Amino acid sequence: MVEIILAIILPPLAVFLHDGIGTSFWINIILTLLFFLPGIIHALLVVTDSI
Repeated sequence: MVEIILAIILPPLAVFLHDGIGTSFWINIILTLLFFLPGIIHALLVVTDSI
C-alpha cells in the first residue's frame, strides 16, 4: 500500500524500494524526467509486479 502511494507521488523512489538500483530504476528515472505520467504508470506496473 505504501509503495503504491509512493509510486504516485515519487515514482523513482517506489521503484528503488521495490527492486533496488537496476534497469527498472533507470528506466523510471528517464520516464519521470521526460514526462511525469509515464513514470507513474511504469512505477505502478513495477510495484504491482505486472512487469
